[in-house]
Amino acid sequence: MKKLPLLLALVLFCVTAAVPAAGAAPAAPAARRPVKVACVGNSITYGYGIAGRETRSYPAQLQRMLGDGYLVGNFGKSGATLLRRGHRPYNEQPECAEALAFAADIVVIHLGINDTDPRDWPHYGDEFIADYRALIDAFREANPSCRVLVARLSPISHRHHRFESGTRDWHAEIQRCIERVAEHAGAQLIDFHAPLYAHPRLMPDGLHPDAEGAAILADVVRGTITGDYGGLRMGPLYTDGMVLQHGRPLPLRGMADAGERVEVRVAGQRCRTTAASDGRWEVLLEPLAAGGPYTLRVATPKRELVFRDVLAGEVWLCSGQSNMEFRLRYNAPSERDAAAESDDGLRLFDMKGDWRTPVWEQEVIDSIDRHHFYRPARWAAATPERVREFSAVAYFFGRRLRDSLQVPVGLVCNAVGGSPAEAWVDRATLERDFPAILRDWRRNDFVQEWVRGAADSRMARSDDRSHRHPFEPCYLFETGIRPLDRFPVRGVVWYQGESNAHNIEAHERLFGLLVASWRSYWRDPELPFYYVQLSSLDRPSWPRFRDSQRRLLGRIPHTGMAVCSDRGDSLDVHPTRKRDVGERLAAWALHESYDRRHVTPSGPLFRALEVEGDTAYVSFDWGEGLRASDGGPLRTFEAAGADGLFHPAEAAVAGDRVAVRSERVARPVAVRYGWQPFTRANLVNGDGLPASTFRAEVED
Repeated sequence: MKKLPLLLALVLFCVTAAVPAAGAAPAAPAARRPVKVACVGNSITYGYGIAGRETRSYPAQLQRMLGDGYLVGNFGKSGATLLRRGHRPYNEQPECAEALAFAADIVVIHLGINDTDPRDWPHYGDEFIADYRALIDAFREANPSCRVLVARLSPISHRHHRFESGTRDWHAEIQRCIERVAEHAGAQLIDFHAPLYAHPRLMPDGLHPDAEGAAILADVVRGTITGDYGGLRMGPLYTDGMVLQHGRPLPLRGMADAGERVEVRVAGQRCRTTAASDGRWEVLLEPLAAGGPYTLRVATPKRELVFRDVLAGEVWLCSGQSNMEFRLRYNAPSERDAAAESDDGLRLFDMKGDWRTPVWEQEVIDSIDRHHFYRPARWAAATPERVREFSAVAYFFGRRLRDSLQVPVGLVCNAVGGSPAEAWVDRATLERDFPAILRDWRRNDFVQEWVRGAADSRMARSDDRSHRHPFEPCYLFETGIRPLDRFPVRGVVWYQGESNAHNIEAHERLFGLLVASWRSYWRDPELPFYYVQLSSLDRPSWPRFRDSQRRLLGRIPHTGMAVCSDRGDSLDVHPTRKRDVGERLAAWALHESYDRRHVTPSGPLFRALEVEGDTAYVSFDWGEGLRASDGGPLRTFEAAGADGLFHPAEAAVAGDRVAVRSERVARPVAVRYGWQPFTRANLVNGDGLPASTFRAEVED
């Protein structure tokens, strides 16, 4: 480090000036010296942009949180780089000399944000680790017993003007370097990134936290210093009556105070672990046998959590938008009557979104901003009263699994009416793979006009466009997925697409990203994901959208698609016959996830198109026993020649294929089926399951 003898001498003079001169009256017995905490960093530590930063920056708020037993110093320097050959090296600034002279007992370092500048990282990035180690060594030289906390960088938003030109990628590289520094320099890694990442509104300029964001950072440091994380607790899905996934190693996790011993007991098993320095703990139980009820006990020396009436069985997450959310009480009467019996082996965890009023008051907007969107929920057994208010698709899915598997089934439903796919994808995935959809989303053509209009109408009383909304990209992942804390699930059933049908190409990207996002979150690259193809409705884009969903089935492994074009309504986006939809999703799960090969998972799915003379022959997967559902001729087949013009065609079953011919097409090169927004297509297989609508061309 460069020496600053004159400046350092002045600082030492200021620090020691209060020592009594020789001959002065004896001082009162000294109180215990407060623990000194040096907050070292750049403008984020300094409190740039925070009105009244002297009392509201994160070091100032940390001082209040820690109390009189600590003395917190703010040694932030706006614009400072960690790199010594950067454009404003921290080690050359007066704040660095002051921090060293402070000789802190605890040093909190948050540097590296400004090193993402193109003047710095591309040229000197290879020196980052060495420069960081040198800074740590300097603080240890000032106080050999100091404790060093190294912070992962706080977020940089996609709104930053250099985000895609380098900052995003350099920020990620620097994070990895910081993690290596902490690991090999004997420092403690703390996280300034994750707590702010899901709250972009708390960084008004996309970089600097406001006072509320600074309070979050202060609390991270407070918890790390004291080890106090509020004691033992677990995620919201851990309640009496829960269903735990059986038949596979079972991870359970939660929070406790740092260093606390945690003991987990269930079904004769006893596991022990210790909460890490960030308060997190996890145990891995041996597979539970299906059944119960069990009692799960989780205890530390200070607290015990007891969960009773716990079952072990199959747990599925049921998600999407309004057709998954659609309550059974709105179903056709015959389907409502089918749910007249209670079943204690079918348990429901019903996460309902709140604040459905047409126009939101400011208090509602404030709640949404703070991720207070879902109402509190608890596990409950399926009774006629509860089922009436639960997702009809999810209920019939779960009931068929119960009938077939004869084990308990747990259903977690967090669907939100109107929600687009992008709201369910995690932020890091969109920042990396689809950043354009994040920009000014309420004026963004990637987002459906109806979605934007619904958000605008509900927030009409506020001119501040930075307020959050459930339809905003990432929001429902942050409020409906991340809080589940990776609660073990067997798989996902999904019914969504109506709010993305305006842009098929964008949805194709988003759907793949969504599936990958959730699989990454649950750390299960083969997590089953079974989804519903859109039904029939008089909306022009839906034939192409349904076909896109069909093609996605072949691109994304471990997926299945339930066809429901025969259960649509020409005028209503919410058809009231949901039983078949749920049971068709269950057929995919039974066939693929539970290896019940005798269960046919799907109706006919287009496989190949061959042409012989004036006739096209279409073959199908799951096409055994092809027939018309109503016993009449096959309907809605069309053929086109080289001119690309489609004409109505006659179609008939020919062995295991369908022969398609049109008098107006001498030699067909393309065939389509059910290519109407609301279709009366009638091709089914021997199990009565409907064929997917499709468009196909002869391969060259």
